[in-house]
Amino acid sequence: MTIVPSTPIASRAEELDALDAILPFDRRDQLAALLTDDDVATLKHLAQEGMGENTLRALASDLGYLEAWCRLATGDPLPWPAPEALLLEFVAHHLWDPVKRAEDPAHGMPADVEVGLRAERLLRSPGPHAPGTVQRRLTSWSILTRWRGLSGAFGAPSLKSALRLAVRASNRPRQRKSKKAVTLDILTKLLEACAGDRLVDARDRALLLAAFASGGRRRSEVAALRVEDLADEEPVRANPADENSPPLPCLSIRLGRTKTAAADDENEHVLLVGRPVTALKRWLAEAQIKDGPVFRRIDQWGNVDRRALTPQSINLILKARCEQAGLDPALFSAHGLRSGYLTEAANRGIPLPEAMQQSLHKSVTQAASYYNNAELKNGRAARLIV
Repeated sequence: MTIVPSTPIASRAEELDALDAILPFDRRDQLAALLTDDDVATLKHLAQEGMGENTLRALASDLGYLEAWCRLATGDPLPWPAPEALLLEFVAHHLWDPVKRAEDPAHGMPADVEVGLRAERLLRSPGPHAPGTVQRRLTSWSILTRWRGLSGAFGAPSLKSALRLAVRASNRPRQRKSKKAVTLDILTKLLEACAGDRLVDARDRALLLAAFASGGRRRSEVAALRVEDLADEEPVRANPADENSPPLPCLSIRLGRTKTAAADDENEHVLLVGRPVTALKRWLAEAQIKDGPVFRRIDQWGNVDRRALTPQSINLILKARCEQAGLDPALFSAHGLRSGYLTEAANRGIPLPEAMQQSLHKSVTQAASYYNNAELKNGRAARLIV
């Protein structure tokens, strides 16, 4: 029998299978084609070293993009460490002046590079990149360089200056992660769209209620939630000031390391009270989930998978429910649950520090922006002439 040697791409795909719980299944073959053997070895090493799944997933995605861009721009794989000139070229290709581009087609990303990236489905939006995306990819590039025991030119004055000038030239307004907040009126419509008796309806009701009521949890935190993170608490009164108020079920959710948690603070938790608790327990009972991931994939025949939903799946679920509710999915994303929670808290007059205890925002400035917007809309200053 003749043994047919596997191709490098097939071998890398097999190696990436070891990261099944981290890398999105639908991107594994694409990443296998984009990454080098050394790239895959680095990712596996980072996983073994205990790097967080969300961080590793973002690094893998950014690394795949960087490799594709470098091959198209230079004809070669990504060099380690990257020379300063290549870092500057990356900035020039991704942050450019739309006005100047209209006058000079050679300004910004070359046409052949752009066509190649679009063919790989790595570039979708027209215009320059968002500055935050470029800075994040440079940060990923820097992290991977350091993990290889190398030092790069990421702190070079020329790169800092180029970034500052390019951000100013791109003149791109900051985009909200969700154009509209999922406030209580919107959430009510989404829950009505989940009013069926299917398992998927029970899951989506529990997901939306728990994500919103727990302070507007990030989609990565919702995806990472496990049964072991849930703990029953003593019932609480619906109205704490009324001794005759009916008791409500209460559940504690341990979040572990969140995006903004300090290195020594891995036991942050929030509370769920009332209807979200009932919906969550109903989902777990109907799906017969006793341990492991709370929110899981459900196939077309209604079978519950052992694997957790990915953060992107949670975003798609919210958009699908928006469409079913007659809302424009383009206006909403999973982050709308987070902004919606704070907006709703502001509209109800809940003090900012109390809301931040539940949302776990570390930045008062960021959390206060939702309150400031609510105060402007509800205040008298904008109603001098009506």
